[in-house]
Amino acid sequence: MRDDAANPTGTARRVLVTGGAGFIGSHIVELLLARGDDVVVVDNLSTGVRANLPEPHGRLRFVQADLREWLLDQSTEGAQFHEIYHMAAAVGVELIIEDPIGSIETNTEQTSALLRYASAMPSRPAVLVASSSEVYGKSDRVPFREDDDVVYGPTTATRWSYACSKALDEYLALAHHRAHGLGVVVVRLFNTVGARQVGRYGMVLPRFVAAALANEPLRVFGDGEQVRCFCDVRDVSRGLVDLLGSPSARGSIFNVGSESAISIHDLARTVVEVLGSRSTIVRVPYDEAYGPGFEDLQRRVPDLTRLRAAIAFEPEHDLADTIRAVAEAMGPAGVSP
Repeated sequence: MRDDAANPTGTARRVLVTGGAGFIGSHIVELLLARGDDVVVVDNLSTGVRANLPEPHGRLRFVQADLREWLLDQSTEGAQFHEIYHMAAAVGVELIIEDPIGSIETNTEQTSALLRYASAMPSRPAVLVASSSEVYGKSDRVPFREDDDVVYGPTTATRWSYACSKALDEYLALAHHRAHGLGVVVVRLFNTVGARQVGRYGMVLPRFVAAALANEPLRVFGDGEQVRCFCDVRDVSRGLVDLLGSPSARGSIFNVGSESAISIHDLARTVVEVLGSRSTIVRVPYDEAYGPGFEDLQRRVPDLTRLRAAIAFEPEHDLADTIRAVAEAMGPAGVSP
């Protein structure tokens, strides 16, 4: 465990961000620091990177630790966080398939421990729990609405274990809201993309950008006609902070993302065009990419009606802007720092 840049005492809002050295978490941390908050980040750096966070900062305390272990060492007596952003999670299709046990346990056990900790605090904080559009499973309803039924494949298909684990996180969060009055906000994230995201665990946009910068083939899995909606992390992180700051949002679930749909093949083509790459586009069968029996959803599009009603959310960054931001963060070699 490493703990640096101790957080000073003061009257500023005190905020905990789990997984705060990760892709989305680090952008949230930036917004909170700019707002004047005192921020504690707990991250085991399994997928996060310390360099994603600012250099030693008077209002930032970074703790490198397993969240469950760290929480066991914390006393709720006299503890005070005004807000908690729970971003720590196992993410990425490849990671779920490679390590289903670790992924399931990480998602459910960390969330359970965090919610128990928050509910036991004398002054209960507002808690944002990051879920995923994967929760909808393979429902054919388009667009997805927060109250839609969910549809999963068989338990023999590892791919659906992630969706089930995130659904359990949601059940736990809402149960703590009802039983303990904990001010939880659950967000189902739809394909958040941008600077600091890496393609190591199958994230499609950074994979494409890295290949395009190296003028290597962009590998499109399946037939490439799968439709997704990509939203810049700068817009998503702003939306998450606004949601948790809205008392009327507590106890509810919100889709967060963009409604602008694009096929994966067209995404690859757009990356090549925006970056002026000489790359070609090749299709790779799912069996080759993920193993036999992999199931995917053809269309994943959110309904943002509830989100707009809560915080008047509208993304400000278009896809070309995001692609350029990812490329700039990677550098000419196509490698994330």
